[in-house]
Amino acid sequence: MNATSNAGSAWGPATWPELRYADWKQTAATLHMWTQIVGKIRLAMAPAVNHYWHVPLYVTACGLTTSAIPYGDGNFEIEFDFLRHKLVIRTSTGATQELPLTPQSVADFYAAFMAALGSLSIHIKIWPMPVEIPNPIRFDQDRTHASYDGDSVQRFFQALSSVDRVLKEFRGRFIGKCSPVHFFWGSFDLAVTRFSGRRAPERPGADAVTREAYSHEVISAGFWPGNDQCDAMIYTYAAPEPPGFSTAPLKPTQAFYSREFSEFFLKYEDLRKELDPRAALLQFVESAYAAGAALGNWDRASLERASA
Repeated sequence: MNATSNAGSAWGPATWPELRYADWKQTAATLHMWTQIVGKIRLAMAPAVNHYWHVPLYVTACGLTTSAIPYGDGNFEIEFDFLRHKLVIRTSTGATQELPLTPQSVADFYAAFMAALGSLSIHIKIWPMPVEIPNPIRFDQDRTHASYDGDSVQRFFQALSSVDRVLKEFRGRFIGKCSPVHFFWGSFDLAVTRFSGRRAPERPGADAVTREAYSHEVISAGFWPGNDQCDAMIYTYAAPEPPGFSTAPLKPTQAFYSREFSEFFLKYEDLRKELDPRAALLQFVESAYAAGAALGNWDRASLERASA
């Protein structure tokens, strides 16, 4: 057990590191595109699952993974290792390829990644356009985004991993239908979603993805690393939003409701300054769920663990 005894310092305040968007905005924009390239491989090959749950990535002990993707008679997996700064491709035949995560353009990353897949006899075409961002540039033509600061990526991963652990605890308290805790590469956020079990009203004019995502009543929570307008946030919302939800007294007291986004937010910076960030995050997502479920008349007795 000596290997674990030397790691004690890793579980202290550093697991909720400072994460100011301005400090890593160029790296964040580049990494966002890299995750979209990898995510689109999973989208192209994974069997469809309700609410597009077949497309996200998942937090691992060292980064983000696609999980196993079926291909031919076997499987392959792609993992961002943010501790060693490698992109690792593994196959069920035992073959592997590793690419260094270093400052490089999206176009160069895309070319190297597709070549690495080809060297493993994995030949997949994807639509090379980013999604869910303004002014997208084709992956094979994007030389604008070319930053990779390893220290910043590790801080992001530490924050992501800490939130992931708490959201998994939150998910475990619910016995109704619930999503995995998963990372959506389009919006670049980590999320978990609880369902009431009832269909939701149709959304007029919604696209196919939105219609599928919100086909049923949900209360969702997650972590988003920010943009030029704001730093990292924890968020939660109910869809459809029941009357009175926007004025519900959520905890901790720093939580606030945005009418622009119809969501509650808790600044990650406020969270990390709490004496017990884990407890504060659970308090935030649980108080939002309790308000939304009560106001939305969810059958809580049949959806929640009695010990929660």
